Order: sequence, then structure tokens, then C-alpha cells
Amino acid sequence: MDLSRELETANALARTAGEKILEYYALEIIAEQKRGVDNFSEPVTIADRTASRIIVEGLTAAFPGDAVLSEEEADVMETRLEAEKVWMIDPIDGTWGFLKKDGDFGVQIGLTERGEAVLGVVFLPVHDELFYAAKGAGAFLQKGDGEPEPLRVSDITDFTRMNLASSRNHRSPKMHRIIEEFGFPREIQRGSVGLKVGLIARREADIYIHLSPRTKFWDSCAPQVILEEAGGRMTDLFGSPLRYDLHDVQNHNGILASNGAAHEAAVLNLRPLLNEFGRLRAKSRG
Repeated sequence: MDLSRELETANALARTAGEKILEYYALEIIAEQKRGVDNFSEPVTIADRTASRIIVEGLTAAFPGDAVLSEEEADVMETRLEAEKVWMIDPIDGTWGFLKKDGDFGVQIGLTERGEAVLGVVFLPVHDELFYAAKGAGAFLQKGDGEPEPLRVSDITDFTRMNLASSRNHRSPKMHRIIEEFGFPREIQRGSVGLKVGLIARREADIYIHLSPRTKFWDSCAPQVILEEAGGRMTDLFGSPLRYDLHDVQNHNGILASNGAAHEAAVLNLRPLLNEFGRLRAKSRG
């Protein structure tokens, strides 16, 4: 599978969108509230919408036969479900980090083929760091104009030696119980999903547990490919694969991302805790 043209295009669009986002980031940021697909209110800014337009228009022009799903655009479900390839875009993953101006946000562009994530780009504009990967071609991090560095996860399997990446802005109080049970020595709290998964790909963290059922396809698609091409794994909390060819774009069963070596053990360790929390596996809404 040669996705070099798709990857080159996505990398360029992520950088272009990131440059525009930084222009807004330097100004006073005014947020509106929007009602998401899960019926919860969440913030949105003109930067989100402008970045989305840049990416959607660029991908549509370059790959007119592909479908596009963006957080900030209407989901044309019939087109999306019929297309062999579907782009998944989060123009600003970590809008709270953008609003707080703490740098914890990224541009995410993913591509799926027949429901499977095959390409991922995560660009962190404030840090000028570009994570990218295509299935079978490895994962890389480019800092500024430097040479791309190959990414490889850790091989640690002892939970008492593993660093946990967790959410800074949507942190569940149940995370204290998970840390206690697993024995994680260190917790790194950061904003966007892509940023936290990037910590695993670059060996600063080893595992990420996202209990919330509220992430969407555009949150997980791009980071998943980057992590898996770096040797890690991403599934739902119950160890089942993430699928991107469903009517419902919500990851109802949460996210478990790891270095891969400890993934199965993490699924087993989580099982009694999920029972304790009353968390039952949601049926897929295909």
C-alpha cells in the first residue's frame, strides 16, 4: 500500500492549518458553544472552523474520490459509509488547551480504508512538531526543519515502571483508583489525544487510559496509526479493535493505548476495575 502522496499532502495541510491557527492563537480568543454529536456542549472557535476548511478543501481537491469527516463539518453519512477511503479530521484536538494558551493542542488528519486506520498526521503548532505514519511505512517525528526521527515505543511490561499519560482537562476521578491498582509511579497530564499518544511513541510515557465514552473517530484515527507504526497498540478499554466504518462516530468503549508489550495485561487488569465502575461494554452501533 503506497500512501506517500496522501502522507505528503496531509503533512503539508496540517502545517498550513497550524500556521493559520497560530495567527489566531496570538490574538484574544473568543469561544462559542456548539452541540456535539453526543449532545454535549463543547467550545469551538473561528480557528477550528478556518483550519477545518483549509484541510477539507485541500483533501477534496487532491483526492476527489475520498470521503471526508471533520469535527467541524456536517457528516454526510451515506457518502462516508459508501467510500472505500475516508479522511478523519480534528482541526484542533485539544480546544481547551488552545483557549487556555498552554500549547496542548494539535492538528490531526487520519485516513481510513475499509474501516481501518491506515495513515495519521498530528502536528503540534506551538512546539513545531510533526508526527506522521502510514501503514507499513513506520512512524516519524520531525521537529521544526530537522531530519525526521523514527519513533519506537518502550518494551516495559512491569506496570510499576510504566509512566501513565492521562487527560489534563477531562480527567476522571476514577483515574486515582486505576493508578493505585496498577501501581504506576508517574502520571503525565496533557491535553490532546494525539499529544498523549505521541508521548508513548517517543517513550516518555508507556500507556494511556481514556475512560470517557465521548471521544470520536477524529480523536483516535490519526494517533492510532502513529502509535501502531511505532510498535504500540490502540484498542477500546475491553481490548477490541477500533472500527471507523460505523454510523455512530463515537468511541463508546473508551480508548486504551500502550507500548504494545503490556497491552494484553493492561486489558486484564482493567477488567475488574471497569466492573467496579459499572462500566459495561457498549454494543457497536453500525
